[in-house]
Amino acid sequence: MTLILASNSPRRRQLLSLAGWEFTVSIADVDETPLENETPADYVLRLAETKARVIAERTEGEHLILAADTTVVDGLDILGKPADEAEAVAMLTRLRGRTHQVFTAIALLRKSDSRLLTDLCITDVPMRDYTDEEIRAYAASGDPLDKAGAYAIQHAGFRPVARMDGCYAGVMGLPLCHVVRLMRRMNIPPAADVPSNCQKFLEYTCPVFKSILS
Repeated sequence: MTLILASNSPRRRQLLSLAGWEFTVSIADVDETPLENETPADYVLRLAETKARVIAERTEGEHLILAADTTVVDGLDILGKPADEAEAVAMLTRLRGRTHQVFTAIALLRKSDSRLLTDLCITDVPMRDYTDEEIRAYAASGDPLDKAGAYAIQHAGFRPVARMDGCYAGVMGLPLCHVVRLMRRMNIPPAADVPSNCQKFLEYTCPVFKSILS
């Protein structure tokens, strides 16, 4: 059975490789417009499932398809990818010095019997009080334009987050322990020590992996 990652994100590819599974990549372009009155949880779960089904429809053979979707949520507002530099500046200004949430949904679809499993990772993210100059410089770099909420938690220059108490990988776009949990339900164990590899890669002591994998 071939594992397919339905994502063009280099961050998700890096994270998934830490589990030791061999996989291929296939890109699923879907309309990411939220539906009217759609909650953030329903939104990311719908998109993750849609991406998985798009890949399933255009592939043949015994495939296991992993898809994910991530969004930044401030209150009840979904903050997607900024349309331009000005919108990136506005988003970063809005999030500055406050705590928001990152929702990442994953969907695992086994094509042979259409079995679909989903999971959701929600992480509180407190942002530091970065300056207007830092915002403008980061926005001008172009890095925020393909990222929900207009930032990358791992960006070495900007470093927008004050601290982390949850799933760092989930904020990056692929909560690995949640993936392992779903793969186990498909009777596929990880081929590596995922918590150890993830923490080493991210240089982060994770406080939540035991509760997720228990």
